[in-house]
Amino acid sequence: MSVPEEHLASRRSLKSRDTRWAHALAAWMARCGLTPNAISVLSVVFAAGAMGCLMVAGDQNTTAGTLGAWLGALVCIQLRLLCNLMDGMVAVEGGKGSPVGAIYNDAPDRVADVLILVGAGYSGAGDPGVVKLFHVIPMGWCCAVVSVWTAYLRVLGASLTAKHDFRGPMAKQHRMAVLSGGILIELMQHLLGWERWGILTALTVIFFGGLWTCWRRLAVMAREVEAGAKLGK
Repeated sequence: MSVPEEHLASRRSLKSRDTRWAHALAAWMARCGLTPNAISVLSVVFAAGAMGCLMVAGDQNTTAGTLGAWLGALVCIQLRLLCNLMDGMVAVEGGKGSPVGAIYNDAPDRVADVLILVGAGYSGAGDPGVVKLFHVIPMGWCCAVVSVWTAYLRVLGASLTAKHDFRGPMAKQHRMAVLSGGILIELMQHLLGWERWGILTALTVIFFGGLWTCWRRLAVMAREVEAGAKLGK
């Protein structure tokens, strides 16, 4: 089945898409009968798993349980990103695209972002520091809102200029990379018995980086719309 042009236009440029292992995995998934839309939905399942692990990590008192929860969250986030890579590759390179592929390619991502970022905020719920608690949970929600706004501006820009703007500095892959770094810091802090600040720092970077990303996309969108209006006169 051919892939609609709008789905191709909305594909993010990724270096990992050109790697041998990615092509091999996409081919294997296609042979197994996995559809791109099913892979997109599966990314939400992994995001929900990451959210659950993050909330458990913030609630656990035992070292083994906490380490397992942080590691589980890290793995689920990477699997979510892998699904994001594979759904497009199975659709395009595997020839399994569908007319509603563009919907499945984008809509589940918004749910996945919210689940992971809100979960990251609640991972601070078990921290005895009350001041930090009231900072971390709202910051998770703020990051979730900014992540949805970032994606909305990309889609809005595409509707006005016919081009998807994936510029950062805090697009989806950047948000997940920063959060993964925060989780690794939390792991180290837990092992060493240090005060926790990894997740709060990661969410702060994601929030302000996301605001900057939105500003950049808005500015570029406005310039292109104005330029198009002048050409149309």
